[in-house]
Amino acid sequence: MKKILGVLLSVSLVTLLFAGGASVVFAQKVLRLAETHPQDYPTTKGDYEFARLVKERSKGRIVVEVFHSKQLGEERAVIEQVQLGAIDMTRVSISAVSAFVRDLDAFQLPYLYRDAAHMWKVLNGPIGEEILKKHEASNFVGVGWFEGGSRNFYTKKQVKAVSDLKGMKIRVQQAPLMVGMVEALGAVATPLPYGEVYSALQSGVVDGAENNWPSYLTTSHFEVAKYFIVDEHTRVPEITVGSKKLFDKLPKEDRALILKAMKDAQAYQFKLWVDFEKVAEKTVKEKGSTVTQISPAEKQKFVDAMKPLYDKQPPEIMAVVNKIRAVK
Repeated sequence: MKKILGVLLSVSLVTLLFAGGASVVFAQKVLRLAETHPQDYPTTKGDYEFARLVKERSKGRIVVEVFHSKQLGEERAVIEQVQLGAIDMTRVSISAVSAFVRDLDAFQLPYLYRDAAHMWKVLNGPIGEEILKKHEASNFVGVGWFEGGSRNFYTKKQVKAVSDLKGMKIRVQQAPLMVGMVEALGAVATPLPYGEVYSALQSGVVDGAENNWPSYLTTSHFEVAKYFIVDEHTRVPEITVGSKKLFDKLPKEDRALILKAMKDAQAYQFKLWVDFEKVAEKTVKEKGSTVTQISPAEKQKFVDAMKPLYDKQPPEIMAVVNKIRAVK
């Protein structure tokens, strides 16, 4: 009798699971994605498009929740949490993860790419795919790339030439290569977290910083550093990295779905970025910023100043650089 009751109980449980407990069988997977920028920033909107594609293609089984505006912490702290598996994914500048994947230093060397089209051929080609895979050795998964625009200097006093930067304290990202770049120009590199830059400019801790047009506007740095010089020293793409601990637990098809959704969100994010760059430039000019376009001859002086930095690069980095330069 006990055996018969046990069988009946098991049948009842199975019936409940399939009849009234579909949510147990098709449990929703919620992934947290940390984002530094505000909700209306082009990169954050790209995150939301990525999340939309994941939810749509998984028929609601996988949901990506975007935590914008540093809700989960500053970049460096969040990266550590992703590595440990406490946060599922984060969108960051590649400078922030270059300590884990040294080849990323090649991607952000000054004056490397001919233009944005050249950079995207690299990122979406064999070189970019190889670099994404290298993240796994540090317990990350390289999910994909977003546009980050070209980076330029902005300062509290006007800069028209390389010589004007000499002795100026310039905020840089907390990455050795960025420090080396600024020092090669004769300035004093001052690494600071992104969220501290406004107050550092305002108080005089630094004399300037470097970033792209959208960030210059949305951080309100234009209020305390009104001189913007268009030197386009680097094109530093954005990267989304995931926790390898999480991705190793996902079925192969779900992992592939997530990676494809990120790649398909690129075009949307790229258009938003280009459009917002134009808006940002127009807005800061209207608010009183002085924008200096340097001549080709002066820009060449910036390029020439980088030779010592390139000479210091190890052979493995220069091997990647040469591959990038060879992409047509």
